[in-house]
Amino acid sequence: MTSIADRSHAESSLRADSSRQAESRFSGLSVALATTFQADGSLDLVAFRRLTRRVVAGGAQGLVVLGSTGEAATLVQAERDRLITACLEEAGDATVVVGTGSSATHQAASWTRRAQDLGAHGALVVTPYYNKPNVDGLLAHYRVVADAAPGLPIVLYNVPGRTGLNLTPDILTSLWALPSVVAVKESSGDLGQIDQIVRTLPPGKVVLAGDDALALPALALGVHGLVSVAGNLVPDHLRALVDAGRASCFQEARDWHARTSPLFDALFAETNPVPLKAALTLLGLGTDVVRPPLARASDATRLRLSAVLARLEGVAA
Repeated sequence: MTSIADRSHAESSLRADSSRQAESRFSGLSVALATTFQADGSLDLVAFRRLTRRVVAGGAQGLVVLGSTGEAATLVQAERDRLITACLEEAGDATVVVGTGSSATHQAASWTRRAQDLGAHGALVVTPYYNKPNVDGLLAHYRVVADAAPGLPIVLYNVPGRTGLNLTPDILTSLWALPSVVAVKESSGDLGQIDQIVRTLPPGKVVLAGDDALALPALALGVHGLVSVAGNLVPDHLRALVDAGRASCFQEARDWHARTSPLFDALFAETNPVPLKAALTLLGLGTDVVRPPLARASDATRLRLSAVLARLEGVAA
């Protein structure tokens, strides 16, 4: 007969293994993939597959499909399924995390369950936008989402500039109690908040920087990795920056930051992913088509991107 002590030891070992697996699977460089469209606005899966392979070959350890950069809010279910499947087929050994957040709890739960059914390795679940729930509502939202896909790791996504809701360190402390919640993508832009999250992080949980421009200081504070937009264009540069930062080789990390920071700035001259789509066009990696209500990049942004890309070494389609 198995004793209570034996069961407790087994459960502790299982939690430790799960924690180590989460750190291994979700740390390092992830790239928030753009969704490529044809001239008529329909999906261009050929270009998407090509972009995914290029990003993986450039060193990305994780891929985020259907995030903010992927214009997920404008896609229907059939398109979501096709993108998830294509990404998984081209990912190789990279971890595939699917954006499944919604302002409606039932929809977020449904999308998370569907991502699990299709074989995703994790779900990126943004805080509910527009509704601005209180703490009890937010906790209940994530419990329902977690219950909808038992065993699927959840990466929380805090981006108050888009949602109007900040996932504070105090609230995050409560959410870490959910076994499925293994990581947070922190895009508040607040280094003080990132520092507090890192300092109070439970063992085995992962903090990811969500802003390219803040990757260097965030790595210095102890985050485990980066979810990058610029990685669509220069994944090798971002992998080198992240690896150097995680190894505390900060002079090398500063050098990589200095090389790529003009690109970071240019990619956010307008709403993401508008400049990114223009850059993909300049490199022959896709069209600059974005779905309404977004509009194509201005001529000024295109000129700026062209100049920045021309100065970057090793950038080619």
